[in-house]
Amino acid sequence: MNCWIPRLTKVSLLTLMTLVGSALSAPYLPGPVSAIAQAQNQDEATSIRVYQQASPTVVAINAGESSGSGSIITRDGLILTNAHVVGRAATVTVQLADGRQFQADVVGYAEDGLDLAAVKIRGGGNFPAISLSSDVAQVGQQAFAIGNPFGVLQGTFTVGIVSRLDPARGLIQTDAAINPGNSGGPLLNSRGELIGVNTSIYTTEASGGNIGIGFAISTDQIRPFMAAIQNGTATTTATNRPRSGGRPAESIALNAQVAGQLDSSSHLLADRSYFNIYRFEGQAGQQVEIEMLSQQIDPYLILVGPNQEDLGQDDDSAGGVNARIIATLPASGTYLIMANSYAANEEGRYELHLSSLGGGQTSSANQNRYLLQEAGRLGPGDPQLRDGSFYDEFSFEGVAGQQIVISLTSSDFDTYLFLADEAGNQIAENDDVSDSSTNSEIVVTLPRQGLYRVVANAYDSQGQGSYRLSIR
Repeated sequence: MNCWIPRLTKVSLLTLMTLVGSALSAPYLPGPVSAIAQAQNQDEATSIRVYQQASPTVVAINAGESSGSGSIITRDGLILTNAHVVGRAATVTVQLADGRQFQADVVGYAEDGLDLAAVKIRGGGNFPAISLSSDVAQVGQQAFAIGNPFGVLQGTFTVGIVSRLDPARGLIQTDAAINPGNSGGPLLNSRGELIGVNTSIYTTEASGGNIGIGFAISTDQIRPFMAAIQNGTATTTATNRPRSGGRPAESIALNAQVAGQLDSSSHLLADRSYFNIYRFEGQAGQQVEIEMLSQQIDPYLILVGPNQEDLGQDDDSAGGVNARIIATLPASGTYLIMANSYAANEEGRYELHLSSLGGGQTSSANQNRYLLQEAGRLGPGDPQLRDGSFYDEFSFEGVAGQQIVISLTSSDFDTYLFLADEAGNQIAENDDVSDSSTNSEIVVTLPRQGLYRVVANAYDSQGQGSYRLSIR
């Protein structure tokens, strides 16, 4: 932004206006503390609106041996769900959000292993229907899931973000909680539109529960299937669906390595990629390095924390196609490593290395090791502050005395950063990292252990475009 007034003046002026109680600061611009509180209020209002708009279109489906969720796509009662939810049943029972039950016929399945099916309520009617989003999902945008977890909790609503996109296989990864029974339900944007059909989660055979990494089939895969249903060309023959079961989690010690293999006995994702699960015990503040090396497959790594949060993912950071994650552990407890392949159906051997790099504060030798790396986009559909500027919010677990560096960079717009604790109390903020750059950076020593919130913001209402956020 080319302006003769330094950008930091905005913060100083707002701080002064807040101190003297000026009435002008509230209606026009967010103060350094009120911005976080306002973000909370806007998030809450968005969640309520999305749920009220979309929940009447979400149904529970009982197919006898299996159950799940679905979304009413047309007002005459056409419902979109997963193929593995209906299995090979010809008819299913559908329960609406208002408690009404109907019999429905399975009218088609997607082909080529795509986990989609459609059912039609008998006799038709005039039902509430959901809209499919015409926008491409963006990493960092808010995501909302509604479903019937565990077959008994109809209308359960969870909130998260889009964590990763896999355009090659038409999948959206999200941290919005998705549990057994959510399958077939909608993944929604902040306008209450369907951006995907929830289909699978990273899980273990032992628990079957969510660990913060779920997948949805994106609308670019859904639209051709719905067209085939409506013009009568969709197949009515069920095919075998991908399974999620695999080997039980294996323990790995710190400063050790194990040899593993991805094959048909491993866990399987909706994108048909295999993964194995490893667990280790970590301590708060401890730094670890995880490497997955192979000459037979393209490794992909995911690290999950004790609170089932996604702490990091990596594809090629270890050189070539090998993967590496370096992380500071936010809490003491059991961590899970997902040893995955980048592509579908890859089979082959690999080595997994887990090393302890010490604990406590980040040293100069380790300063480039990341707690979080995200690529996102600000624009219409994102929440806004009172000055009309768009923002995304992220969270991470921190340790008392830990020094971190938060960077927000963009070639498309003028960035602005806020850091707050879990209660919304301001820790730090930054506009421009230097006089010659509109990128933002916060360097701070965390005052306590717990959850911290980062708001990636544009300086003004004109700021839109792609950005990168890193915490190290």
